[in-house]
Amino acid sequence: MLDIIRSDNTRAMSRLFEARATSLGSAEAVARRIIANVRRQGDRALVRYSRQFDGIDLRKVGMTVTPDEFDRACNNLPWSFFNAIYAAARNIRAVTRRQLSRSWQIQPLPGVKVSQVVRPLERVVCYVPGGRFPLPSSVLMSVIPAQVAGVREILITSPKPAPAVLAAASMLGVNKIYRLGGAQAIAAFAYGTESVPQVEKIVGPGNRYVTAAKKLVAGECGIDFVAGPSELVVVGAEGNPEWIAADLAAQAEHDADAVAMLITPSLKLARRVQACAAQVVAQLHLPVARKSLAGQGRIILTRNLEEAAEFINRLGPEHLTLLEDAGGLLDRIQSAGSIFLGGYSPVAAGDYASGTNHILPTGGTARLRGGLSAGDFVKCISVQQITRKGLARLRPSIATLASLEGLKAHAASVEARFQNFPSSLRSGKVGKLSS
Repeated sequence: MLDIIRSDNTRAMSRLFEARATSLGSAEAVARRIIANVRRQGDRALVRYSRQFDGIDLRKVGMTVTPDEFDRACNNLPWSFFNAIYAAARNIRAVTRRQLSRSWQIQPLPGVKVSQVVRPLERVVCYVPGGRFPLPSSVLMSVIPAQVAGVREILITSPKPAPAVLAAASMLGVNKIYRLGGAQAIAAFAYGTESVPQVEKIVGPGNRYVTAAKKLVAGECGIDFVAGPSELVVVGAEGNPEWIAADLAAQAEHDADAVAMLITPSLKLARRVQACAAQVVAQLHLPVARKSLAGQGRIILTRNLEEAAEFINRLGPEHLTLLEDAGGLLDRIQSAGSIFLGGYSPVAAGDYASGTNHILPTGGTARLRGGLSAGDFVKCISVQQITRKGLARLRPSIATLASLEGLKAHAASVEARFQNFPSSLRSGKVGKLSS
């Protein structure tokens, strides 16, 4: 469990980076077939797949959750749950408001006004997994950014929504939850069926078939990102080995394919964390975490912390913890989904209540973008308003560039505003900078 490898072991390091590439080949083949059937057969395919994969008979229970189910869920949960949801939602909303793109206007030169207007998406769906654990936190993380962005219609889909999921949705004012999961849910919302509306964007975590389906529909429906198994990298030469081991185990309990690593120049710390991780897994009876740490977990021994920073930027991990002595690396980190500084900043805080979003890019895609935010639910539209004098100032640049690119009509569209359009075309004077 948690094998220790040295950074100068080029073969082992190469295997580690190669394993990071999320392989969706077999899942894509299955998802492609499901998507095609849902597009062709609509609700009939959804009924069939829901019975086959989730054991749900949609003809009996209905496609959506009923008001009575919402009421029962809210009535059967303790007040401590609602207090926790309220506190977490308050923090998430406060952080998310700072992420929202703003409208602005500038005048780059007299007579030319350029601005940006921000428009929310009309309808989105938030995917909430219905696996081993209820995930009301995923409701908060996906719904709140959409609300802050001003999305008019927010839907949730979950194959077996737990009472906690229903109650969290109800607290946020979302009352339309579909009992759909897997690739069939992605297909339904991407293209629409008799009972399922087409949406502009699909967000939220899911298994490899959900991920594969999102990848396949991305050309026609917006998605947040394609994500693989969850990940954590902890970096430092000094720290409490029990805390580090607990964080690694917490990440590993998500999934047998989850990735949990420690990068350190200290062999002493590496061995202590290795031993503590085995104790944590045994004491908490975490079979999934044990399998994850044995198969995907690693401790990498580097020459120094600077070398650790190089590896981090190559890995682009979903979660990154910089222990106290590694905090100085922050300015050198270019790629990470979410960063946690110091021993008292566990990833679990970001998973639930600190206010940052836990829907994050994995599989190295943190090298390309950050986590889910309010910006994922809006469109930034450019606007320009130009006077005749302003266009005259732009005219030389437009004519030169249009001529260089061989796009005569582009130049003519500007010239038409300063001289007789047909005669300018006939005379071949398009692009001439006459006043």
